[in-house]
Amino acid sequence: MHDRVEELLGADGPFAREVPSFVPREVQQRMAGAVAEAIEDRHALIAEAGTGTGKTFAYLVPAMMSGKRVIISTGTKALQDQLFHRDLPRVRSVLGARLSAALLKGRANYLCLHRLEQARQEGRFASREQVAQLHAIHAWSSATASGDRAELAELPEDSPLWPRVTSTTENCLGSDCPFFSDCFVVKARRAAQEADIVVVNHHLLFADLAIKQEGFGEILPGAHAFILDEAHQVPELAGQFFSITLTARQLTELATDTLAECASASGALATLQPLIEAITPAVRRLRLALDRFPAKAAFVVIERDTAVEEELENLRVALDELASGLDAHVERSRGLAAVHERAMTMRARLAHLCDSAARDSVHWYELSAHGFALHATPLDLSQPLRELREQSHAAWIFTSATLSIAGRFDHFARQLGLEDPHALCLDSPFDYANQALAYLPKDLPEPGAPDYTGKMIDAVLPVLEASGGRAFLLFTSHRALKRAAELLEGRVPYPLFVQGSAPRHQLLSGFRESGNGVLLGAASFWEGVDVAGDALSVVVIDKLPFAAPDDPVLVARLEVLRESGLNPFVEWQIPNAVIALKQGAGRLIRDVHDRGVLVLCDPRLTTKGYGKIFLASLPPLPRSRDLAKVRQFFAD
Repeated sequence: MHDRVEELLGADGPFAREVPSFVPREVQQRMAGAVAEAIEDRHALIAEAGTGTGKTFAYLVPAMMSGKRVIISTGTKALQDQLFHRDLPRVRSVLGARLSAALLKGRANYLCLHRLEQARQEGRFASREQVAQLHAIHAWSSATASGDRAELAELPEDSPLWPRVTSTTENCLGSDCPFFSDCFVVKARRAAQEADIVVVNHHLLFADLAIKQEGFGEILPGAHAFILDEAHQVPELAGQFFSITLTARQLTELATDTLAECASASGALATLQPLIEAITPAVRRLRLALDRFPAKAAFVVIERDTAVEEELENLRVALDELASGLDAHVERSRGLAAVHERAMTMRARLAHLCDSAARDSVHWYELSAHGFALHATPLDLSQPLRELREQSHAAWIFTSATLSIAGRFDHFARQLGLEDPHALCLDSPFDYANQALAYLPKDLPEPGAPDYTGKMIDAVLPVLEASGGRAFLLFTSHRALKRAAELLEGRVPYPLFVQGSAPRHQLLSGFRESGNGVLLGAASFWEGVDVAGDALSVVVIDKLPFAAPDDPVLVARLEVLRESGLNPFVEWQIPNAVIALKQGAGRLIRDVHDRGVLVLCDPRLTTKGYGKIFLASLPPLPRSRDLAKVRQFFAD
């Protein structure tokens, strides 16, 4: 199959004949051959494919040609939709493949007809707009075949109505639901169980493999191969799914759902109401007690505080009493049995989270405006991930544009517990020598200097003038982003698009349409942003993206490395920062016609020894410290 897939993607193959603008690329053919071998031999493959390799076709063609059951997982739902609705049909049509394919998302992406009916009967809405939204959902519910909320684009993704009309594992009634035969989740699941190729996202993949949260179980097992695109996100996401978590929202939803279930069992409300009504105030008091503490920290910070200890105990008692009270009603309805089970699970989770003696995981909390989340995250994910792979007896293919550190995969492989994997590092086919320039401004202070952002903006202004705007400014902190926006206001004649001032998709479409805009973004803009053509000609990176040392999981991991005699800065912080930098730099050149300048402001790239590792990990851009070269680049 190896030679066959390379031929299919070659100059004389069907893709060159039938797909407009398809360009045969040797790197794409090499990757397709390596993926075909991995699927055939069921081995693990790490494939880094630089921007422009065409990696989607490079794994779709061998996946379809294999005739085996293949699960493809992506980093985001947007990429998942693009893969399923655009790329997969195109490849299937060129190959004339008679394969069934299914798209499967997490439960919260599908309309729940039972919850929709409940919301319509309850009729409690915060605004007229929400009433209108409910009418729109109801009208769509009878027209949609999939129930996938992505179809209803006119409804904002963050509408407070969505959680009311979608289900969770906890509140799903399963086969006892009056709408079970029409359930969109069940239909999607059934289609996925029967399909040859299933497109999922990493969130769902790990939820399913860890048989956690989604309750789908046994859909993905049985696959001959797993292909994980945007695989650089895997270590972080796997950490979330092997964590034990309890949130304020889960607790208050338990109270709300228990109250709703009492309506179907006469007399239940009389005994349960006082127990239900104790939960929300207990949650609120615990949140209040945590208010004096940092927004995110290890449990050790709060566990000796008498007020926090008292409120944790009060919450434990309230959960205990609700679980005991529900004991007497489990036989009365499927709904009451379900909330009883949830109360028992939450009680067990709370007990585990408050037991900070466990050495193999870090216990920590984080606060939001009105809520909190308590977590226990394993420090070493390599073991559970290795076990998952061994149980699957499948090929595992990890691909992304950013997996290596100066050409080596040791860091990524170690995190995933991959021993001696097959590896492939494919450079981008773009002509970086002529398409791009890396500019490292001179005379900038150390990034810790109080006036660093001001000096950095001074260095960037002449670049913006030379490019006529058309720039992304990427920041490692929201504080720096806010300061930079203030400094640029009134000093540049270009429209500014600042993260936080509007939803992400609006900022991006406004930026594209403006023709000369300047977009300022932090973490979530460093990857997955694709602006090809003249709209984007400059990417500025303010500092090397080292993770903030306020993350308790990171702090604990670094301590474990230190205790085992390793240098945590070299072994963990540098590799992760390199991958983040590569993601940010990857926004610049998106196709063969793009031209642009990458401005790397952090002086540590040239003053510190480790700067060489960062520079060696970037595409082969010509480098200059001379502003005149930047002006010349744009004049040309």
